[in-house]
Amino acid sequence: MLNKHFEHSNTRVGIIGGGIGGATIALKLSQQGANVLLFEKESSLVNGPPMCHLHAGGNLYREISDQQCVDLLKQSINTAKLYQDAIDYRPTIVAVPSHDNGKPSDVVSRLTVLQQEYQRLIALDPQNEILGPASEYFRLYQRPDLERLSQLTAPKHPKTPDEWMIAFAKQTDLTQLKFPVFLVQEYGISVFRLAALTSLALESSQYCELLTNTQVTSVTQNSAQKWHIETKRSGVDETFEVDYLINACGFRTGTIDDMIGLKPQRMVEFKAAYISRWNNDQTNWPEVIFHGTRGTKNGMTQLTPYPNGYFQIHAMTPDITLFEDGLVSSKQESAQPELPNKYIDKVNHQWDEQVINERTTKAIEKVAGFIPAFNSADIGGRPMYGAQQIPGEDATLRVADVAFQSNSYARCEIVKASSALPAANTIIGKLVELGLLADRYSKYCHSDFVDTSSTSDITEQQIAQRAEYLAQERGFPVDLARRTTPNIS
Repeated sequence: MLNKHFEHSNTRVGIIGGGIGGATIALKLSQQGANVLLFEKESSLVNGPPMCHLHAGGNLYREISDQQCVDLLKQSINTAKLYQDAIDYRPTIVAVPSHDNGKPSDVVSRLTVLQQEYQRLIALDPQNEILGPASEYFRLYQRPDLERLSQLTAPKHPKTPDEWMIAFAKQTDLTQLKFPVFLVQEYGISVFRLAALTSLALESSQYCELLTNTQVTSVTQNSAQKWHIETKRSGVDETFEVDYLINACGFRTGTIDDMIGLKPQRMVEFKAAYISRWNNDQTNWPEVIFHGTRGTKNGMTQLTPYPNGYFQIHAMTPDITLFEDGLVSSKQESAQPELPNKYIDKVNHQWDEQVINERTTKAIEKVAGFIPAFNSADIGGRPMYGAQQIPGEDATLRVADVAFQSNSYARCEIVKASSALPAANTIIGKLVELGLLADRYSKYCHSDFVDTSSTSDITEQQIAQRAEYLAQERGFPVDLARRTTPNIS
């Protein structure tokens, strides 16, 4: 990788951090004319907070504004177009529990706004119809509808909306819900297939130098405005020089800001999701979301299906996904919010087995409060975990992309994976504006532009093999690298 010849452009761009933000930016920049150095301290790309949902409309987050939901819808459509082989094409059920203060009518209002926006986006570009027809973006189910469906046999491979609802109708305690319940064409996304796609694309790019297992130890700028990046890799010190620097370090973004003397305000939140296996039900499920108030004992519960009975569980309660003192803010002396050591230990893969067992058991019990038979589920593996950055001071922020600190430094500040592509296109636009990238690439500056040429030649066999390898390497069941449904194309 170190012997690649850069002939496409004289501009060298350094990207620190190979999460979904850094990897996507590297992919797009190397594709469009910049010579890229991507530094990642882990052995592979796209590690970090648990990722399982496309967030096409922000239906998990009823506390955010309609505008953020519309932004997430647009961003998610473009993300699904770029990474369509990482998408799990099954719908999501959204339900309001009977004990919750929320109203199904509020869900209808938001879904209607999103459906209208989706229709508008399809009218602008038919290729935006990646979530199915706009008329089928969501469907309502009253209690009699679910009682009728509960009498049917759940198919192994559901295709119609009604077929996707059968398993839910049969297994859910309907007395726990308000009606209607909603089936939304909001899909899943696989962190392992995303990691596989970006890795394969960047490894084959002659314009990207991929430096994994590489810890950045110092960043300075010289009098010629070049950035010097000092690293340590396998015990060897190396120094690199770049014209433009992109900080894509995720929750560690503040560490690079500290190196160069910047002090922007940000927050960091540690979260975890839990892996269970429900052997009593081998039917393909949709994703299921039971709304709830974040941070309370009745916080939102999210059940994400994988093949062979595996389920990932988020529950936005203090004793499951959220952690006491797990949300911290930066202070005046440092741009890096300081998580307690016990969470840094977890980020560094040091979990106590008792904590894993206790929190996974509580997650299973939380789901079983709505789906009683789920109480027979077992612990299916280690948690998926990580820390999430939130720029600024609004803990509910879910849509963010890039901040430009100078003419040679950008900070990637995405909160959700779907913001990575807009961040990449925004940075391309900045480089064109600065004359560091040729004008012929100006069409890529538009935040809605999607070019799939760098991933279109990668085969399904390559993706599947790499994704399963990454799951095993990271200590997870290989089924978490597989999709419940194939690519709709």
